[in-house]
Amino acid sequence: MAQRILVLHGPNLNLLGTREPQVYGNVTLAQVDERLAELARTLGVAVETGQSNHEGELVDRIQRAGHDGVQFIIINAGAYTHTSVALRDALAGVAIPYVEVHVSNVYKREPFRHHSYLSDQAVGVIAGLGPFGYEAALRFAAAY
Repeated sequence: MAQRILVLHGPNLNLLGTREPQVYGNVTLAQVDERLAELARTLGVAVETGQSNHEGELVDRIQRAGHDGVQFIIINAGAYTHTSVALRDALAGVAIPYVEVHVSNVYKREPFRHHSYLSDQAVGVIAGLGPFGYEAALRFAAAY
């Protein structure tokens, strides 16, 4: 059975490609997900992607991951990275290893973006590589 990897995109990531392209680039979320699906086939893993602007939906999906055989999570929690103890607790509660991804380099941005509630529990953090950060995370997850 192929390794199962869950990729979660948080709030406003549905606007990739149109939202602040000088910060986030021109690649859409659909294109990111398509690239991940292609890469997953190449790597021989199963990938599921999902996006929500609602914190509770992200928490629910993380909790389900603990019951449905997900072996690794890649998460770009968006703004919830800097505010959500609930996401932190859900990730800790399922004890599934994860990588935190950010399209932009959060350390070149506003100071409030420099703190993450998720980073200290993550296996790794990827920031500032644009959409390629997701592909790097998937390659890592497949080899983990």
